[in-house]
Order: sequence, then C-alpha cells, then structure tokens
Amino acid sequence: MRCDDCQYYAYDEDLEEYVCDMDMDEDDFARIMTAGSRDCPYWKNGDEYAVVRHQM
Repeated sequence: MRCDDCQYYAYDEDLEEYVCDMDMDEDDFARIMTAGSRDCPYWKNGDEYAVVRHQM
C-alpha cells in the first residue's frame, strides 16, 4: 500500500507538504514505523471512483 493512495494522506498548507492526517498517538506511530511489515493498519482507499468502476 502506498500513502499516495490513502484517504488520510492530505496536503498541509502550513507545512507545505503531504502528511498522514490519521488521528493516532505516538505509540501507534512508533508501532507502525518499527513493524516488519510496511502495511499500515489505517490505510483506506482514497479513490472516490473505485466503487463506480467496480459496478461497471
């Protein structure tokens, strides 16, 4: 999974960069960063048209 495709990956105008906008605490973040797997448990498809393409 790539952050670019996640609905929580949003542009922060103050930082002028993309950041993960998921509401998680430091423990959650540390667990994700140190996990052997690169899959984020909070990843959610941000493609609004995925359902429509699936129905076609």
